[in-house]
Amino acid sequence: MVLFISPSKAQLKIAEQIRAKRLAMNLTQEGLAERSGVALPTLRKFEQKGLISLESFVKLLMVVGGVEAIIEALQPSKAVFASIDDVLKDENTTYHTRKRARKK
Repeated sequence: MVLFISPSKAQLKIAEQIRAKRLAMNLTQEGLAERSGVALPTLRKFEQKGLISLESFVKLLMVVGGVEAIIEALQPSKAVFASIDDVLKDENTTYHTRKRARKK
């Protein structure tokens, strides 16, 4: 699925969703900041502008939920097979996990 949304709009949408989860849990900003270990000014800035470090974002997700969903969403996609022959052919194929991108 392709979303046609700017990064800044996506950040604000994510911040709104975290805020909604916080309120659904009946947590104040101070309460979420204390539980997550994220500084209160950082949480306020995130909820207002959508700006936050990845580490602080993960800390918030650990409290409100969603870390597992993000980790799952970033897993490599599983192959979809058209026939049993494709499945058998794939079982005989050895895959190597890439460690680097190709040189240009």
